[in-house]
Amino acid sequence: MSEELHDHDRGLSFDLPTLHRRKMIRLLAGVGLVPLVGCSSDDSDGAASSASSSSGSSSASTGGAECETIPGETAGPYPGDGSNGVNVLKESGVVRKDITSSFGSASGKAEGVPLTVTLTVVDAESGCGTPKEGAAVYLWHCDREGNYSLYSDGVTEENYLRGVQETDAKGQVTFTSIFPGCYTGRWPHIHFEVYGSLEDATGATSITATSQLAFPKDVCDTVYATDGYESSVQNMGRLSLETDMIFSDGYDQQLATTEGSVEKGYTATLTVPV
Repeated sequence: MSEELHDHDRGLSFDLPTLHRRKMIRLLAGVGLVPLVGCSSDDSDGAASSASSSSGSSSASTGGAECETIPGETAGPYPGDGSNGVNVLKESGVVRKDITSSFGSASGKAEGVPLTVTLTVVDAESGCGTPKEGAAVYLWHCDREGNYSLYSDGVTEENYLRGVQETDAKGQVTFTSIFPGCYTGRWPHIHFEVYGSLEDATGATSITATSQLAFPKDVCDTVYATDGYESSVQNMGRLSLETDMIFSDGYDQQLATTEGSVEKGYTATLTVPV
C-alpha cells in the first residue's frame, strides 16, 4: 500500500468535492431553486451548544417537525466497499452486530472505550414517521489510534470496526464497537452507508445514502483523557465542529445523542431519514 493512501490528509482531499457540492445545494435552496427534504431541528445552534448532564450525556437538539433527508457526505478514502480497492461487503461474516474484532482469517481486536451505536432509518417522504424495515446499514470507523482497518499501516490485514446489519421493524440497527479516535484534520466521526436491502449491501450495489455521524465535544474530551487516546487530545485541539470540512456547513442532523461514561461505556443514537 502506498504512503499516500495511509496519509489522512488524502482523506481531506477526498472530502472536498462532496463538501463543495453540498454547500452549493444549500445555497441554491436558500434562493428557492432547489428543495430540501428531511428531519432537522428548528434550532441548529441548540445542537451546537448541547452539553452533557452530570451523568455524562450529550445530545443534538430535536423539535423540528420538518423532515429532511440525512445530508450526503463522502465515504472518504477508506470505505472498504469496493469503491477504493478492497471490498469487505462481499466477505462472509461482515453481517454482524459486534464489530470490535476482525472476522474471517483475521484475528485482531480494536481496543478502546466501549461504544454502542444505534441508527434508526426512517422514510423522509412520510415525514420521518415511517421506519424503513428491511433496509441495511454498513457502518465503519477508525480505531482509537486513528487507523482504518484494511488500509492503514499495521492493520491492512484486519477488518475490524466494519459491519453490516438489516434494519428491524423499528428501522433500527445496533452495533457494538469502541469510541473512535481523532486523527489529523477530522472531527471524531463514524461513516455509514444505507442500502435498500441486505442483499444490496452484501452485493455492494445501489447505495441509498452515504453520510457521517459526529460526536459531541464534551464526550470526546472525556474519552480522550483515558489511556490509549493520547494522540486524539492534540489532534482535536486543532479542530471544532464549525471548522471541520464535513460538518462546518451544518451538523444538527448528524450530531449523535451520546450518553454514558468511560467506566460503563457510551451509547450513540441517530435518526437517519432517507
